[in-house]
Amino acid sequence: MQVCINNKDLDIVVEYKNNKNLYIRVKDGKLYVTCNKLVSNEQILNIIKNNIKSLTKMYEKQSKKDEEESFHYYLGNKYTVIYDNNYKDIKIEDDIILVKNEAMLNKFYKDECLRVFSNRIEKYQKLFSNLPKFKLKVRSMKTRWGVNNQKSMSITLNSELIKKDISLIDYVVVHELCHFLEPNHSIYFWNEVKKRYPNYKEARKILNS
Repeated sequence: MQVCINNKDLDIVVEYKNNKNLYIRVKDGKLYVTCNKLVSNEQILNIIKNNIKSLTKMYEKQSKKDEEESFHYYLGNKYTVIYDNNYKDIKIEDDIILVKNEAMLNKFYKDECLRVFSNRIEKYQKLFSNLPKFKLKVRSMKTRWGVNNQKSMSITLNSELIKKDISLIDYVVVHELCHFLEPNHSIYFWNEVKKRYPNYKEARKILNS
């Protein structure tokens, strides 16, 4: 069986289980249907037809995600990664990253996080007075770009930021530094952010999209 979505014929893969309900998901350019054995092909096709709008959105979202995952990003630029065991050092040429393996690529990202983030913090610290001494931490976070922890006197930045444009990294740095002046997101806080990063609303919108 097939279904046409966005002018593309997608194979329908039916997985029979003891489910009371029917579930549909898009994966690898196919439509996967999980349902009870008593559900006929005709019923499956009718359900798909009746939900074609939501399935089209699901397909478009998955296609966009697949495309993004096929590339690697560094400081806002998109690169194709080529792995070759003959490379001893990472090389960036035009829109291509040449690297030995994924482990070397991950180490590159990790090192760049510390280098770039430290550099941007050093730059924007000069716009503040009487900031306390603090540590920079880097880790992957699912829901936040940065965290200011005044108990541990540290600023933690999301490692995924290294893939964003430098201007967006700057916004997160300013945001977290301003939390040393104001712990919450009051009007006073945003005024302090605006003094040092006037286009903060645009940056927030991009990062939250």
